[in-house]
Amino acid sequence: MSRFWTSLTLIHSMAGPAVMLLYPLCASVLTIESTTKVDDEQWLAYWILYSFLTLVEMLIQPALEWIPIWYEVKLVFVAWLVLPQFRGAAYIYQKLVREKLFHRFRGAKQHTDPKAKNKISNFISNHKENHH
Repeated sequence: MSRFWTSLTLIHSMAGPAVMLLYPLCASVLTIESTTKVDDEQWLAYWILYSFLTLVEMLIQPALEWIPIWYEVKLVFVAWLVLPQFRGAAYIYQKLVREKLFHRFRGAKQHTDPKAKNKISNFISNHKENHH
């Protein structure tokens, strides 16, 4: 019976890194290497949300220690963000970031100087050409 519990503990402790880091890492590399841009939003959104979750988790760590199932809740949430059946990261990006934040600040974006945008775009383009 102790082997069973040892195996179960090992699986439990490895599930987080596999779901939260290993699978998204592999999927992100495959997405970068693919010619289509279909999954770009999903994986960029995932890494943004995962970074935000990690920062929040670091800030409220003392409070999270009082929640005994925090690891499991986080694991289920991140699985929802990652799994292709759900595409949770893209969903949150579209519903929260794009619809709420982006549209809210779009008015401020329209007031930016177009000459400055062109200068930045030209600088980036020239910088890329010089390094390739």
